[in-house]
Amino acid sequence: SYKRFTNKIRKLTNRNKGISMEYRVYMINQLTIGWINYFGIAKANAKIQKIDSWIRRRLRSCIWKQWKKVKTRGRNLIKLGLPTYKAWEYANTRKGYWRISKSPILDTILNNKYIENLGYRSISKRYQLIHNS
Repeated sequence: SYKRFTNKIRKLTNRNKGISMEYRVYMINQLTIGWINYFGIAKANAKIQKIDSWIRRRLRSCIWKQWKKVKTRGRNLIKLGLPTYKAWEYANTRKGYWRISKSPILDTILNNKYIENLGYRSISKRYQLIHNS
């Protein structure tokens, strides 16, 4: 079931799909809520946290791909509070989407709070809520 779940998440966070981030996050929330409600009784806290961080990294990768152009990346990084020089330096990177999604700058700029503001509900928190009750 873990492999099926991760494959479904991979399909939803496929960077080649031209869907809005709101819809993508909505569908991920639907999938994760159902999965956690079913498997919430199991003792799998470490695995759940690993899945949660992996989903957030996939979302960061999708956001970086949606920004696409160097100009857009630079402007958006500046809007999110990165100094201008660093923003343009970082926007011009040649690294791939997956690699850049784990970088320290993108990890702090597109942090967990930013992803929660997009509408993503953490499955770790949901697991704690269900497992502790």
